[in-house]
Amino acid sequence: MNGGGVQNTVELTQENFREVIGGDGLVLVDFWAAWCGPCRMFAPIYQRAAQRNPDAVFGKVDTEAQPQLAASFQIRSIPTLMIVRDGVVLYAQPGALPESALDDLIAQARAVDMDQVRRELAAQQSAQGQDRAAV
Repeated sequence: MNGGGVQNTVELTQENFREVIGGDGLVLVDFWAAWCGPCRMFAPIYQRAAQRNPDAVFGKVDTEAQPQLAASFQIRSIPTLMIVRDGVVLYAQPGALPESALDDLIAQARAVDMDQVRRELAAQQSAQGQDRAAV
């Protein structure tokens, strides 16, 4: 038992990360460490946002326990928040956010036209492929 508190955040590891962020829906990822003061200040804000958004997945990556995962996303400053929707990273920035800013980011991520994002990504990948072919 965890003391009766609702725990609706998921600990992300090298083993489960791709599975969790690769699915459909909204996933927020908090890269943090126990020694980080701003991370400790952001944790309750993140937890309250998780409680207000039960349809989204709120993951946490302990950068001390998962250094390879942090390195693979070039995390150089913590806390860093990443927002993924339908397997596409929409946002990744370091810094502890105030509650209102986090709520606003979640609303913006929900409002994104993912069909448009996928069209833009496909166009970029196609253009990069043509650039490589021309070399």
